[in-house]
Amino acid sequence: MPNSPKPIPQGFHSVTPALVVRDAARAIEFYKKALGAQERMRMAGPDGKIVHAELQIGDSIIFLSDEMPQAPVKSPQTVGASTAVLNLYVEDVDSAFKRAVDAGGKVAMPLADQFWGDRYGSIVDPFGHAWGIGMHKEDLTADQIEKRAQDFFAQMAQSQRKTA
Repeated sequence: MPNSPKPIPQGFHSVTPALVVRDAARAIEFYKKALGAQERMRMAGPDGKIVHAELQIGDSIIFLSDEMPQAPVKSPQTVGASTAVLNLYVEDVDSAFKRAVDAGGKVAMPLADQFWGDRYGSIVDPFGHAWGIGMHKEDLTADQIEKRAQDFFAQMAQSQRKTA
């Protein structure tokens, strides 16, 4: 077969998250403003709700749809929590984090240099999904990360004892 389709479509990676939200049209606009998303396509059902949309963020694609009563997957707002964090690596994490917060994301973890070698923070978007936004700063071995993690958690425990 000369023109066999690729098993993984052009532009996709092995895992593609599919987010379910209330008000997908508004979510698309938020992701454009907050995360620099580009809308690849949008498909509405007969009732006008978005049954499938594709957004490109950096080199990755996410799917997005409105919550549907008949579908088994619910939005974080319905469930009452986000059950995953989508991690986004960027070139300029300080600007990207500020843009996401300015667009309406709520800070869950302030942006800071982390023990694993990234500058990283997290937000929860207005639709309940958690996003980690980071920039890799240091290449570390597993042993170096483990040592830094032990130091970090010991420091946290000491701080908690002082405030208790």
